[in-house]
Amino acid sequence: MESIEKEFLATLSRYNAMIHKLCRLYRDSHEDREDLFQEIVFQLWKSYSKFRGDAKISTWMYRIALNTALASFRKKTTSINYLDQLPDFEEEHPNDEIELRQERLFAVLKLLDDSEKALIALYFEELSYQQIAEITGINENYVGVKLNRVKAKIKTLMK
Repeated sequence: MESIEKEFLATLSRYNAMIHKLCRLYRDSHEDREDLFQEIVFQLWKSYSKFRGDAKISTWMYRIALNTALASFRKKTTSINYLDQLPDFEEEHPNDEIELRQERLFAVLKLLDDSEKALIALYFEELSYQQIAEITGINENYVGVKLNRVKAKIKTLMK
């Protein structure tokens, strides 16, 4: 395998969890999340040779991942699938409170608009306001203002 491929795969491995979180935030079904993940990886690979190092690799990857997630919404057409039988539902385990809270949080996050989702996803990745500003293209001070508004909105929706 060529060194650029190894380098790309190592970088992808390092940020794999971040991409999966974004996919979960922007897509409801497992299949749609996997499709989005593949599309993001494809876009990253397509652009990898053009990465100049002006920003950190994580900043560059976040920007491509977010743009891909948002762009695919615009292209998406609605399809209706009819099933022959009802799907099996997984039983919720009452002892798994953390998982239930996480599911509730993701349900609330899906109610946010696209720009709010992007900001909170980057915040959850523990990026600085400066890094979030670089990725989103908005002023660093405005990142703080918007994040405070989004956090307040989430808090209200969680009640």
